[in-house]
Amino acid sequence: MSERDLYREVVNEVCEVVRREAKGKPPKVTLSKEVAARLNELGAAKELFDAPPAPVPAAPSAATEEPAQTYREKMFAAPVIPAPAELAPGDPSDSLERIAEEVGGCHKCALGGLRTNTVPGEGAPQARLVFVGEAPGADEDRLGRPFVGRAGQLLTDIIEKGMKLNRSDVFICNVLKCRPPENRTPNPDEVACCEPYLIRQLAQIKPTVICALGGTAAQTLLKTGALVGSMRGKWHNYHDIPLRVTYHPAYLLRSPGEKVKTWEDIQEVMKLLNGQIPRPF
Repeated sequence: MSERDLYREVVNEVCEVVRREAKGKPPKVTLSKEVAARLNELGAAKELFDAPPAPVPAAPSAATEEPAQTYREKMFAAPVIPAPAELAPGDPSDSLERIAEEVGGCHKCALGGLRTNTVPGEGAPQARLVFVGEAPGADEDRLGRPFVGRAGQLLTDIIEKGMKLNRSDVFICNVLKCRPPENRTPNPDEVACCEPYLIRQLAQIKPTVICALGGTAAQTLLKTGALVGSMRGKWHNYHDIPLRVTYHPAYLLRSPGEKVKTWEDIQEVMKLLNGQIPRPF
């Protein structure tokens, strides 16, 4: 037998001893006669076979045993609370409150670990008009409310000064319920995670009109890659709900010359709400 074969067999037996001890069994060494003879020549066989068996750990006494659960039991003692099942849009047991609660505990994407607050949306539960934006910004993330920064103030002015409505009369929300870092454009994975919440919100509210603010909102709802400029100025159909596309208030702050076009879009929304034009669908 070569030195390599001898070494391999001894190592295998040592591994077996370790495995048996890990299972609480007494160590047992089984070597071939050739290996035993070779070890005997080296003066190691006698020590190997005559060594007393490793002591088996005694069971803990009543004085030292933990009166509580075992370590494994402690690890699994906390009840596992499953995430609430996501309901289908329009489910009778669904509600805006339930959706907001689910949003508050959502960690479907990485934004869940970066947010300060979730921003599910706010407004009248049976609002006739819903504004849908892109995503929360820094102020919204800090306060947990949609459109409360400079862009939010402009939207509030459009609603209250232009449309002569109270902000609380409409419902305002975003496609994303958490702020993307540095207010970047939402990526497709984030939209895919958040869109079901938005669809359920719209199914609960059943608005007369939806106004999509900016490209992300319009593209998400209408399943298109078209630009805002090509989508505005006409009515779109969102599950038999008339939808109007206009510029996002944040864009209007950067491009105030486009406010005229936005006001044209808002006037069409008002005409439909007031019954001055027939429903397009």
